[in-house]
Amino acid sequence: MNQIIKWRWPIAIGLVVLTVILFLISPNLTEQAEEAGTFQLPDDADSQRAAEILQNAGASEDTISLVFPLEEELNESAREEISSVVEELEQLGDPVTGILDPFESEEIEDQLVSEDQQTVLLPVTVEGTNEEIIELVDTIRTDIISDEFPAYLTGEAVINNDVNLSAQEGLERTEIITVVLIFGLLLAVFRSVVTPFIPLVAVGITYLMSQSIVSFFIDWFGFPVSNYTQIFLVAILFGIGTDYCILLLSRYKEELSAGHPVETAIVNTYKTAGRTLLISGLAVFIGFFAIGFADFPIFKSAVAVSVGIAVLLLVLFTIVPFFMAVLKEKLFWPSKKSVSHNDSKLWTRLSGLSVNRPLISMAVVAIITIPLLFTYDDDLSYNTVDEIGSEYESVKGLNAIEEGFGAGDSLPAQVIISSDEDIISEGTVPYIELISREIEQVEGVNSVRAITRPTGDIIEDFYIDQQLAQLTEGLEEAQSGLGEIQSGLTEVEAGLNEITGQIPSGEESQEGAGGLGEAAGGLGQINEQLGLVSQGLQQSQNIPQTVEQIAAIQQQLGAVQEGISGAAGQIEAQSGQAAGLGEGLSQLAEGVSASNEGLAQITEGLESAVSIMAEMSESETVRDTGVFIPEGTLESDDFVQVLDRYTIGEETGTKLEVILEDNPYSPQAIETVERIKSTVDRVVVNTPFEDADIAYGGISSINSDLDVISSNDFTQTVTIMLISLFIVLAFLFRSFIMPLYMIGSLLLTYYTSIAFAELIFVNVLDFDGISWAVPFFGFVMLVALGVDYSIFLLDRFREEALHGLSVREAMKISMAKMGTVIITAAIILAGTFGAMMPSGVLSLVQIATIVITGLLLYGLIVLPLLIPAITVSFDNGVWWPFKKKK
Repeated sequence: MNQIIKWRWPIAIGLVVLTVILFLISPNLTEQAEEAGTFQLPDDADSQRAAEILQNAGASEDTISLVFPLEEELNESAREEISSVVEELEQLGDPVTGILDPFESEEIEDQLVSEDQQTVLLPVTVEGTNEEIIELVDTIRTDIISDEFPAYLTGEAVINNDVNLSAQEGLERTEIITVVLIFGLLLAVFRSVVTPFIPLVAVGITYLMSQSIVSFFIDWFGFPVSNYTQIFLVAILFGIGTDYCILLLSRYKEELSAGHPVETAIVNTYKTAGRTLLISGLAVFIGFFAIGFADFPIFKSAVAVSVGIAVLLLVLFTIVPFFMAVLKEKLFWPSKKSVSHNDSKLWTRLSGLSVNRPLISMAVVAIITIPLLFTYDDDLSYNTVDEIGSEYESVKGLNAIEEGFGAGDSLPAQVIISSDEDIISEGTVPYIELISREIEQVEGVNSVRAITRPTGDIIEDFYIDQQLAQLTEGLEEAQSGLGEIQSGLTEVEAGLNEITGQIPSGEESQEGAGGLGEAAGGLGQINEQLGLVSQGLQQSQNIPQTVEQIAAIQQQLGAVQEGISGAAGQIEAQSGQAAGLGEGLSQLAEGVSASNEGLAQITEGLESAVSIMAEMSESETVRDTGVFIPEGTLESDDFVQVLDRYTIGEETGTKLEVILEDNPYSPQAIETVERIKSTVDRVVVNTPFEDADIAYGGISSINSDLDVISSNDFTQTVTIMLISLFIVLAFLFRSFIMPLYMIGSLLLTYYTSIAFAELIFVNVLDFDGISWAVPFFGFVMLVALGVDYSIFLLDRFREEALHGLSVREAMKISMAKMGTVIITAAIILAGTFGAMMPSGVLSLVQIATIVITGLLLYGLIVLPLLIPAITVSFDNGVWWPFKKKK
């Protein structure tokens, strides 16, 4: 320290210059956080695999939706306005890749116009970077949407952008409020207009340098970053930086009050409080450094704080001694006396209970904390929309969709099925329907949209029972047609008989009459045969036999027709009355011909039925799925749009859109997605998709992945963090006992605090739960920062015990000396987190609630009542397995 004091000017100037240079040349940390995105899931997560499959297939479009809330039911004027918007959107070009016109067809209109006709949805598919998509959104807002006919713009990309904007606006508010709050608190504590500037300058240099170094690490080494990075740097560095400065300045004031020269006072300060500061800083550094072992990038992004802690320790051991040496006693001007180093009357009184009656003291802590623990349900929320509130346009649009179409219609879940080969054919599509049908039966699913049900409604004609019913209906029509042909031929027969009776006598006429008689007799026989064929078809439904019989009858009818035509020719050749009968015979011949054509149509229909039934009998899909897709169906014009919408790649994959019953962001939606995954895994066995790559997209799938990954990471990282803290504390305090109850007291404080937060936000404010990232960050913040205060107390206890005092006396003195410092530090640190409250970002407000509650609970209840009570209960055994030094 003497060398630092000696070279204070070059060191201070060098640090300031280095800070300025780094700040000017470093990348922009805010832009890096925005580029990293809101969700940074690992590549093997289902939702990420789904995104990768879509991207590789050239189908990675995002969808932004224009939502038109109408004041009255949809009318012609509104239709024209929306159609005009569609035309303008079509002219925009990139990044727009497709527009689904809500009035393109009745089916699409049913899907995109709400049942009450007061909400119209206009989906626009886009492909590009987030910046390009947001730029497009701004263009649509300013150039296309009019104030006279307003619309909301929403979608996953728009919502995530609003979350980023909200976080950055919250950070700006937090920075300003933090500086003002700390200055005011320090002014009250030290009663000096000079002293507050020392922590602010020291921490300001720390923050700027840390931010620059972290941004370089992100560029060079792929250091993790998120929206939380800057906010936590601000809150933690300003909070504990101020705490450490209070510890140093308070001890420095004590040394000056004891009559020591300035340089001696500085050296003594860093021998005592400096050692405590190093232990505390090391513990916090390890706590945040342990986060680097997490798998989840958003959690890992808090590791940047460990960089800040390292820089903070450097600054506290260089810049603060500089001000002490330069300002000397004037550092506390104009105050002649500071309350910061006085004995704490509150903690002195509390020591009477915790040191003298430890069991009662422990009981008091239990009475305060345990009831809250029993209320804790670990309810988590993954609702990103809650982060920003309902004043944002994207949220208004989402709410309008929910009101008009249902909660799940706003952001459907996706099931992506992909393969290296073409998987779309008449033989595979029935299995897509099988999967769709099974998903639709899952609890929490409203409907499924897929190739076989493009609007969400089942295409009944694809099902075998419906097709068999149609075949049966066709046979009935064939039978009815045979009956009609019989009636027609009966009329022809009667006409022939009638004409035969009118033919005049004469050799030629009688010869014609004989031919007509034979024709009439033939028609009678044919009619009898048709009756038998019809009866046989009805009884046996033997279509092939019926076709053969009809073919024979057609030949007979052909012969009859020729006979009638020949007779007509002979009779027409005569004059007189016979000539007039020839025209009637020609008409009868045409009737027979028409009957023959009718039989040909019936035969064609029956042959088609035979062909279809043969395909059905050979198709495995009928037995497996109950669905049959006739050959050529997928190539029909009606299916072109369906294939475009629900296939990916060169028909090497398909997607199913699952409309959930619940809000896509809700915990219930996550549970539904898990059930969908289990169902699909079960259904695809022994199908053409058994070996296909199946992934799940959509916000509900992302949240499902977040649930699994964050839960696993929380357990893993917390374990590493606590073990690391235990090892460091055991080494520094030369005790296994003290680290155990220090960490135990922090765990008690954390779970009590989060139970209190859950009580407020879930039971009172009616949120789904605590935001998913809050428990992790709340734990890390509270444990890493709270351990400082136990170190402040127990390191002073160790110092007093080294002087030969008993455990009880050493603890009483330590509590009296450190009480004010700890309470002041806790209030200041709580205040810096309190600056997060006006940020407007729900997760930050909840983290602040947990940390503020925990710090005040720890500083006023747990630390002065529980820690001393446990310490004196162990007496000299508190140093186990080591021995107390003297």
